[in-house]
Order: sequence, then C-alpha cells, then structure tokens
Amino acid sequence: MDKRQTLQSELEAILGSRNVYYQPPANLKMQYPAIRYKKQKIISKKADNKKYLKKTLYEVIVIDQMPDNPAIDKILEMPYSEYDRWYSSDGLNHDVISLYY
Repeated sequence: MDKRQTLQSELEAILGSRNVYYQPPANLKMQYPAIRYKKQKIISKKADNKKYLKKTLYEVIVIDQMPDNPAIDKILEMPYSEYDRWYSSDGLNHDVISLYY
C-alpha cells in the first residue's frame, strides 16, 4: 500500500467513517462530518548529494457542524502536524491542519 493510501486509511479510522475525500471534484456531494485533504507540496532534504528524506505536505480539513470534532485533536497527535486556521462556510466548521506525511 502506498503512503497516500495509508494516510487515507488512518484518516478514515480517526474520523470513524469513510467520509474522507482526497482532492474531490467540485461536483461531489460530500457526507458530513468529513475530512477533505489535498497535496500541497513535497519537500526533500539532501546531504552528500543524496536525498535522505522526502515528505509530502497535505492540507487536511475537518468539516463538521460541531465546532470541536474529536478528529481534530487526533490528527494533531500525528507527528509533523500543525493547526493552521478555522473558518465557517455554508453553516459548517472547517478546521485546517497542515500535515507532513
């Protein structure tokens, strides 16, 4: 299983449902609560003319009517995660987390 599929499985386990969407198209009707995530960039570290580390930065958004979904804290327990911001749209809370995976 590749790393992105592993992340998908981990996010589904954290949310407790399959409402986890990777770069969904705009016309997709999502079910809530949900997690939507997308690739932001890939970083790599080099030494001695070789790459020794490669991490992908994902923007992970927890979307729910509840302002304090427990999935937020669970994602923030993952290594290399950081809370970015909150916003509201269409009556739903959006908590944005940056996650290197």
